[in-house]
Amino acid sequence: MSQDESQPNRRKRNQGRLDHPSRAADRVRFDSTFGKRFLVFVDTEEEFDWNSPRSRDSVSTTTIRHLPEFQDLMDAHGIHPTYLIDYPVADNPQSADVLAKMLGEGHCDIGTQLHPWVNPPFDEEVNSFNSFVGNLPIELEREKLGLLTNRIEQAVGHRPIIYRAGRYGIGPNTGTLLAEAGYRVDTSVRPYYDYSHEGGPSFVRHDSRPYWAGPDGLLLELPLGATYTGQLRRYGRFLFGDGRSNSRRIAALARSAMLARIALTPEGMPLDDVKRAIDAMLGDGQRVLSFSFHSPSLAPGHTPYVRTSADLMNFYGWWDKLLNHLHKIGVVPASVDEVVAAAWASRPPQG
Repeated sequence: MSQDESQPNRRKRNQGRLDHPSRAADRVRFDSTFGKRFLVFVDTEEEFDWNSPRSRDSVSTTTIRHLPEFQDLMDAHGIHPTYLIDYPVADNPQSADVLAKMLGEGHCDIGTQLHPWVNPPFDEEVNSFNSFVGNLPIELEREKLGLLTNRIEQAVGHRPIIYRAGRYGIGPNTGTLLAEAGYRVDTSVRPYYDYSHEGGPSFVRHDSRPYWAGPDGLLLELPLGATYTGQLRRYGRFLFGDGRSNSRRIAALARSAMLARIALTPEGMPLDDVKRAIDAMLGDGQRVLSFSFHSPSLAPGHTPYVRTSADLMNFYGWWDKLLNHLHKIGVVPASVDEVVAAAWASRPPQG
């Protein structure tokens, strides 16, 4: 049976849901001329206390003014990052102006990040379960997405087509709602991480390879970059589990360098570990690497990863060294548009 003939049955089984692992037939197989590429995403959001319960009170976006400094680094390396902005950022004229200027000058893309607790309408209780927008009733998730999408378009003059759920909180309806709203790309899947203990999705069975999703298989999923490293990496999903109940074993395996879970981010991930993860992912045949971090890390004191001025210097040093390493090994930057075009060019004809 051909891939096209099996497509309806595959859709019925998997329903194109973002919170379900991809099937082999869904995976994007880039043309050999595409090479090895990487993307940079920034979760562009308000500041909040990471150690306190989420709140709708006293929302501040002061760190957005530091984005141009980071963009200067991206420009120096020929990188076209994507800033995924949420409602407080889009709704603040000063923050929106910073992003609109960078977008207008052609330096970046603007996408969407939905933090439900600070995104109208405010019809749900603020708690951990509801912080995953995919847990909300479909009509409320739809309305929040619509209001945010429209607010971003008003704020920066561009209707976003790239989405990330805050806290990676996709649910059973998210793919359908994104397709309805005209989104072409989702970036919410965080492979090998599990948020089910808080009521969120589990991505333990996902990996970082791009794939087609959504109700008609027309939504391109670009997962965050993550992998297992070490001699036991092939058994990582079974040995690591949810990352909590096996914490002692995981710590012992990491100390022995037998197994570690590494995300492609400067936040809490040493550069040497990330380099090993890159080598492992390229060795697996991955063609697109996705790097991410949170915009409040661009100023000291707003995230656990950048608490001091010295931490901020190390943050920028991490990026300098990483980007030089990627250049050295022949992994070149790409915009989301370039990846989307290459994915569609390699897509088999649909029956």
